[in-house]
Amino acid sequence: MIFHRYHGLGNDYLVCHHRVAALLSNQQIRRICDRHYGIGSDGLLIDNDDADIPSLRIINPDGSEAEKSGNGLRIYARYLFDIGRVAHEPFLVNTPGGQVCCEVTDCAHQVIVDMGQAKFSPAALPASVEGDEALALPIVAGGHNLSATLVSMGNPHCVIRVDKLDLDLVKQLGSEIETLAIFPKRTNVQFAQVLDRNNISIGIWERGAGYTLASGSSSCAAASAMRKLGLVDDHVTVHMPGGKLAISFSGDFQVNMRGPVQKIAIITLDNDCFRDMPA
Repeated sequence: MIFHRYHGLGNDYLVCHHRVAALLSNQQIRRICDRHYGIGSDGLLIDNDDADIPSLRIINPDGSEAEKSGNGLRIYARYLFDIGRVAHEPFLVNTPGGQVCCEVTDCAHQVIVDMGQAKFSPAALPASVEGDEALALPIVAGGHNLSATLVSMGNPHCVIRVDKLDLDLVKQLGSEIETLAIFPKRTNVQFAQVLDRNNISIGIWERGAGYTLASGSSSCAAASAMRKLGLVDDHVTVHMPGGKLAISFSGDFQVNMRGPVQKIAIITLDNDCFRDMPA
């Protein structure tokens, strides 16, 4: 079983062929993603090369499936470039969260992704909240009264605006917010501090993965929420513990993301990894 390991700002994924993924149970995927008993990863990116258009599935470390991932898309685009399936021209990728356009730049280490339209309808996440938009939704977690903006980037996001970012609070409250009853499919969570009209700082709790150093779709969602609230302009640098992503807006909240990808290794997994697991 061959896996290609990449990271985007410390958010790391293993890319594998869909024929490899078909051999794996959810329990085995959880073992592979475990950083002590497996290879270690923030998830699997499954490549289907049987389709005319590259098709991507994203599996979280807990075995659940994500509709979309910004870092995952950048990594997948770089992988396709590295194996010679695409060149530097823009190309399409199908995901369960919608079709996107990607481009590997001339240096190959920077990838641009058109992430599509940010949607603010609770039904798009989905979230069981009344109204066409939820821009200042009061929620309570861990005894804290918070104000949330709900955003769909093809996957669900709950953006909490704060005056000062506290990463310990993200880790403390992330799991509770992810699993609030109003989110029937759970949600990604971002705590966001506006630094100025062109910069925000965020902490991320990723659905199915937990606290993570960086996230592309989370960056897009947090920037979109702050743009919708009128707190930032059309070009925003999102600062995360893992690094920075450049987010820009055009038209009706069409979101473009640019950021780095680094290749780590090609890894052959030994079946002995699963030896102590039930058949």
